[in-house]
Amino acid sequence: MSGATVGFVGLGAMGRGMAGSLLRAGHAVRVWNRSPEPVAALVSQGAEAAGSLAEVFAADTVVSMLANDQAVEGLLLDPELLAGAKATLHVNMATVSLALAERAEALHAEHGIGYVAAPVLGRPPVAEAGKLNILAAGAPELLDRAEPLFAAMGDRTWRFGDAPRQANTAKISTNFLLACAIESMAEACSLAEAHGVRPTDLVEMLTGTLFPGPIYSGYGSMVAERRYEPAGFRLPLGLKDVGLALEAGAARHVPLPFGGILRDAFLDALAHGDGEKDWAAVAEVARRRAGLPD
Repeated sequence: MSGATVGFVGLGAMGRGMAGSLLRAGHAVRVWNRSPEPVAALVSQGAEAAGSLAEVFAADTVVSMLANDQAVEGLLLDPELLAGAKATLHVNMATVSLALAERAEALHAEHGIGYVAAPVLGRPPVAEAGKLNILAAGAPELLDRAEPLFAAMGDRTWRFGDAPRQANTAKISTNFLLACAIESMAEACSLAEAHGVRPTDLVEMLTGTLFPGPIYSGYGSMVAERRYEPAGFRLPLGLKDVGLALEAGAARHVPLPFGGILRDAFLDALAHGDGEKDWAAVAEVARRRAGLPD
């Protein structure tokens, strides 16, 4: 084991792989999750189970990977928890709002705890392989302290500034662009199919010419094949991230006209029962609008 113990909160689809990467890199990891099964799985890999969040925050550094603002606020932004913490650094790797990032930084500072934001790019298999791209922001000395953890979990760390909210801004902007790409692929595939062209043929041509790379090849094939399960990133999380982009835009008077269209498309998909599917299932909305058969 290397160095001090790392506390890890949140063992969902992404967090399990990230904590596993820390263990494989030789870090001592103390894990906590609301449901016990992921904890048991990590313990079998060499992690220590924490009986409470207070035990997690007794570690020198805490890494958290929770689903949304509500989870972070409800579990981690507890003045009593932070007042009793021995941790001197919290690395929040969730995609959260800019307002929450600012509140979290201020509250941690009140209790003498360093705070950095480090949301990630990559789906669960990428997290399991330790190949994430990490978008980080915070005081440079804190990012330097976190770098060995980033190196264990990711291929590259991209630094976006001294304020944690800057990393969240970069991640929200990126996810907004991803949502736009999925919607544009869905509309293009619907147009092609309506005129007798197989969407799989269209996507193969596009990804072999104009749009190579993992986003168009990965999501393009999902859209063309209508393959949305198992979900790597659930549709409600896509709606959340589009909402975060709209909120961030409104805060600085930045119009995001596609954002309103995307929000309504995600709501339509949820209303049609696609909440447990991958967020690429928003493509089904374009098919319904086009009157294409199920």
